[in-house]
Amino acid sequence: MASVQANGITIEYDEQGSGQPLLLVMGLGGQLTDWPQGFVDLVSDRGFRVIRFDNRDSGLSTEFAGPAPTTWQLAQAALFRRPLASEYRLSDMADDAAALLATIDVDSAHVVGMSMGGMIAQMIAIQHPHRVRSLTSIMSTTGSRKVGQPTKRLIAKFVCRKPGTRATAIDDAVETFRDVCGPTFDETEFRELAKASTERSFRPNGTARQMAAILVSGGRTDELARLDVPTLVVHGLLDPLVRPTGGIATADAVPGSRLLMFNDMAHDLPRTRWVEMADAISQNAARAAVVATA
Repeated sequence: MASVQANGITIEYDEQGSGQPLLLVMGLGGQLTDWPQGFVDLVSDRGFRVIRFDNRDSGLSTEFAGPAPTTWQLAQAALFRRPLASEYRLSDMADDAAALLATIDVDSAHVVGMSMGGMIAQMIAIQHPHRVRSLTSIMSTTGSRKVGQPTKRLIAKFVCRKPGTRATAIDDAVETFRDVCGPTFDETEFRELAKASTERSFRPNGTARQMAAILVSGGRTDELARLDVPTLVVHGLLDPLVRPTGGIATADAVPGSRLLMFNDMAHDLPRTRWVEMADAISQNAARAAVVATA
């Protein structure tokens, strides 16, 4: 792993493989190490130089110092559209990713993001189209409040949850992912991953600031409709956190996009679907090559 200065912050990143650059963008509170290594290997094996990085306020990238919004403030903003202060927006996080590519001398890349990372990936394509060869948005949404909203059960659990501590972080992560993952969720395996993530970095305030960035950023439907890039949208039919309407709306918004939905996938990357997803990402990248030579 390495660190660079880009867009005025420190960004931690790593690379694997060789070939066409492919940027993986992580979701809310996640770290570059939270991409399943087996999935990364499959993508790399398909001829890609896979670049992973920690978003601002997560992992080992720059942590911001401003006050984090409370759970109640986030809930009021999400449910009742109350005003919410935020140090940055998704557009700033997209600028981080574009600046990272420029700093490591990558003119353009195939961009793949999941959850909040899918939102950031969409914003990279909107704001920096010359940097994006193809776009893959996984278990994400357009930002419209009319689609992709969490179930009422998840909202209630979020509002009632007590602030986490480093001592409770692993158990909290297991409980959270048990609620949002599909039938292939392996608690024992995930507990080990959560332990490694917590030991590497524990930034609950950063996660709250990232959530605020999502809430203040608004919808992207009109901007997505103007994209001209091969686009793949992947979503799970069981997703309770970003419900399937979010993926459907994303695919409807982007001209010529392909929608791939799995009936055993929730808000996770099920091991049973890694090969299909890696193949689909590769096929979407191949569409970009066809367009480039047309």
